[in-house]
Amino acid sequence: MPAKLPFGEVLSESFGFFFANLRLFFHLVTIPWILSLALRIAASGFNRDSPLLMLVEKAIDALPTVMFMSAWMRVVLLGPHGVDRLPGLGWSKRENAFLGHLIRIGAIPFLLIGAFVMTLGSIDPAALGGAQIDPDLAQREALAAPLGMGFIITALFALRVSFGLAATAVDVPITPRLSWSYSRGSGLAIVAVLFLIYFSSAMAIMMAALVPHAFIRGIGADTAAAVIAWAIAILVSYAGVGIAATAQAIMFRRLTRWREGVPLEPPAK
Repeated sequence: MPAKLPFGEVLSESFGFFFANLRLFFHLVTIPWILSLALRIAASGFNRDSPLLMLVEKAIDALPTVMFMSAWMRVVLLGPHGVDRLPGLGWSKRENAFLGHLIRIGAIPFLLIGAFVMTLGSIDPAALGGAQIDPDLAQREALAAPLGMGFIITALFALRVSFGLAATAVDVPITPRLSWSYSRGSGLAIVAVLFLIYFSSAMAIMMAALVPHAFIRGIGADTAAAVIAWAIAILVSYAGVGIAATAQAIMFRRLTRWREGVPLEPPAK
């Protein structure tokens, strides 16, 4: 029988492990955090209302995120000794494999949400409350709706098999199809755990960005407010990524019964 994931245990173990290793988190996240902040500052010099620029920024930001996630998953599965260098100081075949696996499971959702954003374009909030419907807006919404639905469906499938990223972090070959087989019977628990983590992270990022920005802007330092708000929000975002990566590593270990140095057993029928 396939292993069943206990929702509550995985969630509590993920948060517990992360907050018990906060010092190590700050040690490993420093360089990726700086790289992501530098990218955000550089992107701010261009057209901030460009959906294409936003998508390009997110795609490039995947590189420091991959370096951090790969290292953090190794910490979860192997312990601190499993990290041979600080994330951001190099790029190896392991990061190549991790990025390749991430593209395999996340490329379609990313392309769909990109097409959704580009189709919908920028919307004037005042137009949403108007008594007369804007024909152009209505047409864009009609075109974007299938893309949005497609993104939701493919994102759920991607979440279901995303724990396979932990396999590449410890140099174990795996495919999305194999991840699907290992997670048979636990799909709902996987999606629920990761959705809750990412939703909580999104709320925390919003608060982390708005509060310091409002405070510092109130004393007349607009540029400083933006940079500090970005810095805090990006750090909180990496914390959310760390908790999600912890959960994915725990799922991988539980679902595949992985042990260091031992080949994976075939999925249970």
